[in-house]
Amino acid sequence: MSSFQNMGPDELKGRLHEVLLIDVRGPSETSRGIIKGAKLIPLHLVPLSIDQFKSDKDIVVYCHSGARSAQACHFLAGQGLTGLYNLEGGVMYWAGSGEPLVAPE
Repeated sequence: MSSFQNMGPDELKGRLHEVLLIDVRGPSETSRGIIKGAKLIPLHLVPLSIDQFKSDKDIVVYCHSGARSAQACHFLAGQGLTGLYNLEGGVMYWAGSGEPLVAPE
């Protein structure tokens, strides 16, 4: 059994207000736009930021294409976190499905 599941853009759209959304891309990537409401925690800082992932909500992690966010999900599952989802296809699929990106705060 996998330690996390994939979630597609359509499902995320319907659940945006009920999940903790984490963008693990670096600043040069996030400056081009993020999914509204996402927390920015670059992949290399995930191990140092574990407390920011403690939530009663399901956690959806994304990057550009889904590879780095899958790494983050594996790490977080190893730390005992549950309710983990990797955004399938990353922000590339999100934007490709017509969903908006916003400027990071």
